[in-house]
Amino acid sequence: MTAYLNALGVICALGRGQAEVCARLLAGDTSGMRPYPTPVAGMSLPVGAVSGALPALADPAPGEDTRNNRLLLAALEEIDADVQAAIAHYGRARIGVVIGTSTTGILEAAAGIAGEIRQGALPADYHYAQQELVAPARLLADRLGLGGPSYSLSTACTSSARALISARRLLRAGVCDAVLCGGVDTLCDLTLQGFTALEATSPALCNPFSRNRAGINIGEGAALFLMTREPAPVALLGAGASSDAHHISAPDPRGRGAIAAMRQALADAGLAPADIDYLNLHGTATRHNDAMESLAVDAVFPAGVPCSSSKPLAGHTLGAAGALEAAFCWLALSAHNPARRLPPHRWDGEADPALPPLALTGTDSRLPERSRYRMMTNSFAFGGNNSCLILGSDA
Repeated sequence: MTAYLNALGVICALGRGQAEVCARLLAGDTSGMRPYPTPVAGMSLPVGAVSGALPALADPAPGEDTRNNRLLLAALEEIDADVQAAIAHYGRARIGVVIGTSTTGILEAAAGIAGEIRQGALPADYHYAQQELVAPARLLADRLGLGGPSYSLSTACTSSARALISARRLLRAGVCDAVLCGGVDTLCDLTLQGFTALEATSPALCNPFSRNRAGINIGEGAALFLMTREPAPVALLGAGASSDAHHISAPDPRGRGAIAAMRQALADAGLAPADIDYLNLHGTATRHNDAMESLAVDAVFPAGVPCSSSKPLAGHTLGAAGALEAAFCWLALSAHNPARRLPPHRWDGEADPALPPLALTGTDSRLPERSRYRMMTNSFAFGGNNSCLILGSDA
C-alpha cells in the first residue's frame, strides 16, 4: 500500500507557507538565521526563528496556549480546507493524529518555574499540561474533533520522521483512512543552554561537512502533512528506522545504524541507490555527526548522489526536523519547483580531507529530465536513533 502526502502546511525560518518556504529553500536563503535575543553562556548564537505573530488560540484549555501549539496551528491553517474535505469524506472517527516533538511547551514552563524562583509561587497561567509531550497531538484532535488515534512521539531529532512512519502504519493496518502527521518544536533557553553545555552549538552560521565546522544552529518550525491512501502527486515510497544504541549523545562513528536505516528505506521502496535523485542530509555541522554521515552515505551511495544539508537555512529544528526536511523534499518535488532546482548546500567550500567526498549541490544543481523523481531524507538522533524517508513524484 502506498501512502500519499496529499497536503502540506509549513512554517519555519524560511517563511510561512509552501510558496515562500520553497522559493527561499531553492535560493539557499540564510537570512532567516538571526541572533537569539539573549546571550547563551556569554555567546550570541544564530538561530532559525519564526518571525511575526502566530495564530491565537480561541478559548484555550489550561496549559494549551503555548508557542509550540501556535506554530502547529499556523501550519494547520494552510491545509485547513484539505482537512475539512477529509473530515467530510472519511468522517472524524477515521482520522488520526501523530506528531513528533521534543520541546512542547517547555518555553512557557521554564518561564513559570523562573517566576516561582523569583516570586515564591508559580504564575497563575502556569499549567503542567503545557509541557506534556502529547500536547500538540491533543490540540489538533480536540480542535478538529477527530476520533482516530492521537499521540505524539519523542525520539529526539528523529521524532517527526517517525511520526510519518507511524502514520503510514495506521493507514496500512486499516485503523485510519487519513492521518494528520508531522512535527513541531520551539526555540527556548533550555534547549540552547543544553546544547551549548554539550559544546555542540556554533557562534556563527553552521557549516555542514566543512573542515571548519564548529557545531549546530538551533531552529524552530512546524510541518504538517495530510496522509491518505488517495493518489496525490507526492508519495511516501519508503521508510527505514534503526537504533544502534551506540551512545547517549554521540553517533556510532562507523555509521552502522544510519547505513541500516538508509538501506531499509531503499528496500522498502523497492529502489536501488541509483534511483535516488537527491538526498537531504541530516548535516548538523557537528564534528562527529557529519563524519559519521559522510561514511554512511559513501557506503550506501558509492557512485555518489546529489545532496545538501538544510540546517544553515532553517536551523536544526530537533523534533520537527524529520517532517520539516521531508517537507523540503515535498516542495522540491511539487509544482512550486517547475525548473527542477535542487536546494543548494550552503558552506564555506572547504572540504574535510578526512571524510569521503560528497556530491554537494550548488546554486545551479537541477534534477535530470525524466518523468519520475525520488528523494531521500535522513534524520539521526541521540541514543543512536536513525530514520530515513523516501518521497517520490510523477512529473
